[in-house]
Amino acid sequence: MADPTAPLWMLSSSPHAHEGSSVRRIMIDVLIALLPAFAVAVAVFGLDAIRLVTVCVASCLLAEFGARKLMGRNAGIDDFSAAVTGVLLAFNLPPALPTWMAVLGSVFAIVVVKQLFGGIGYNIFNPALCARVFLLISFPVAMTTWAPWDAVTTATPLGAWKTAWAAGAAPAHFAATYPLGSLFLGNQLGSLGEVSELALLLGGLYLLARRVIYWEIPVFYLATVAGFAAILYAIDPVTNLSPLYHLATGGLFLGAFFMATDMVTSPVTRVGQMVYGVGLGLLTLVIRRWGGYPEGVSFAILILNAFSPLIDKFIQPRTFGHAKKKPA
Repeated sequence: MADPTAPLWMLSSSPHAHEGSSVRRIMIDVLIALLPAFAVAVAVFGLDAIRLVTVCVASCLLAEFGARKLMGRNAGIDDFSAAVTGVLLAFNLPPALPTWMAVLGSVFAIVVVKQLFGGIGYNIFNPALCARVFLLISFPVAMTTWAPWDAVTTATPLGAWKTAWAAGAAPAHFAATYPLGSLFLGNQLGSLGEVSELALLLGGLYLLARRVIYWEIPVFYLATVAGFAAILYAIDPVTNLSPLYHLATGGLFLGAFFMATDMVTSPVTRVGQMVYGVGLGLLTLVIRRWGGYPEGVSFAILILNAFSPLIDKFIQPRTFGHAKKKPA
């Protein structure tokens, strides 16, 4: 007769230890990390920032619940992944975007990009960025209309530089018009979540400290952008922005810390993440410099999302206990 007090031994496949985190815990950490950028967005854009974030989060949660219900899946939304998608989508939208467009983008992100592919963990592309590109292609005027505090429509710093470059040369007074320190702190036009690199950096450091993300993707992404920009600037400083301006403008920090590091759509190996970051940096600068849009972060991340499985296929760690194969 078996001893009822004896420990129960179970045979199962690895992993045998759990480090304690969960999808819910990770998503809560991401939301906490986004708070500084949200605070800056409210300070700069006022009620529009609150409106868009509230609408996008609510729409994403409702779309997630409805889609999962219709598909016969567990309709729970308490893992907060839909809420993170909603905040990130709102952070990629101009402050004056009509509410109905934000709702449409939210539904597209959750239903088409996430749930139709199988839900969290199965989507190939980042839902928030796919929704942003969908809205950008569908409503280009609304998605590129920037209204500052005095409600007079003008261009973002990258847009102003791209327009001037297309006309023949970047403006000589660019540094005076857009002081570097002011841009870094948040005194610039753009989408809700990209105006303050300092706020995004604080959030990114929090995610690194919590081990929600690893350093390889953001560091190699930002370093590649800076390095490529330095080469272009050394070749022609008249028509090219300095590396610091490329780092301080646009959605680079938002993409590097919060979207390129998405665990579902990025490589799983550390070396693969380095390659991924380098590819992101090169593509971002190519699109910024020679593409039709002044910003290339969204397109670069989505393109590299498609190559992420190939990176994982060809960059694999050596299996423990097996020697590296020697060429015949």
